[in-house]
Amino acid sequence: MASSSQVTTSSVFSHGRSYDVFINFRGVDTRENFVCLLYDGMKRNGIHAFIDSEELWEGEEIRPSLLEAIQGSKISIPVFSKLYANSKYCLLELAQIWDCCLTQDQTILPIFIDVEPHDVRHQSGSFKRHFQKYKCEPAIEDWKNALTKVGKIKGWHLKRDTTIK
Repeated sequence: MASSSQVTTSSVFSHGRSYDVFINFRGVDTRENFVCLLYDGMKRNGIHAFIDSEELWEGEEIRPSLLEAIQGSKISIPVFSKLYANSKYCLLELAQIWDCCLTQDQTILPIFIDVEPHDVRHQSGSFKRHFQKYKCEPAIEDWKNALTKVGKIKGWHLKRDTTIK
């Protein structure tokens, strides 16, 4: 039997879930810089995080696998960036994350990179511009609600000069 000092960070977070953390992000904005560093740091510290390029098998359907990974995570980290709302998948995932917060007590830790939390909450700024193309989507109200609710959660606000607010 392991002593409490031998318990890994991962086992403390897991609580019987598939992943400790699900990272939701727009790849073209953040994959090669911030998200890569975040994921590598988690991995080094024994935190089992899901990132789409690392955890999907070749040929596997993206949507069902991502939604299952969200449901199987204790924590979700949405990384909001200027092109985030340009991705239907990001919005679909965020709606699922918000649902898991309500139904499974999942923790959400938002990060805002070069975007204002206000713009996420109100779908203004770059979010408004990208969001206009979805006005006929049946799930648009779910996406707006998720952006509004998650945009109100205290998170980390990062600017290009790498300062944290």
